[in-house]
Amino acid sequence: MIVRNPDQRIAVLVDVQNVYYSAKNLFNAKVNFKNLLTHVVYDRLLVRAVAYVIKSDPDLKEVMFFDALNNAGYEVKEKDLQTFYGGAKKGDWDLGIAMDAIRLGQKVDSIVLVSGDGDFKPVVNYLQQALGCLVEVVAFKRTANNGLIEMADDFTNIEEHHNLMFKAKPIYKKLPPKPSK
Repeated sequence: MIVRNPDQRIAVLVDVQNVYYSAKNLFNAKVNFKNLLTHVVYDRLLVRAVAYVIKSDPDLKEVMFFDALNNAGYEVKEKDLQTFYGGAKKGDWDLGIAMDAIRLGQKVDSIVLVSGDGDFKPVVNYLQQALGCLVEVVAFKRTANNGLIEMADDFTNIEEHHNLMFKAKPIYKKLPPKPSK
């Protein structure tokens, strides 16, 4: 565990797809991104909070979700979902998040990485060793890379903080009426 103090400058970088799908698959829940930001800032100086999202469908729900992230205090960075010949789809922000972490690591004391993706291990190592930055990882422990957890200066398991999730509304199928007797 690290010491948090009111003069500590932090940047929060959220891999939205990573935590969104972990919450959905593990708990049929959604992440409360507003509470998440409040929780990780913890009376420190927030320099920047960025939520990285993939645009898949230009529908109203997606637009409302991106607006909600913005209203919760995040700068929202969007990238289009790529569709390849043959139908394969890809959308990730790993390189963009890594580059922002390196740029911001020179301006803050701690980077809060909200992702359990093991691909971030080299950037975590760089931030710690070359820039002297603390790196806090926030993720679902069951879907987070163990090596990433071990490298982090601090780890917050979202599963242990129920105020960081909403239960998704169950989908009920309308049953046919009972036959009358």
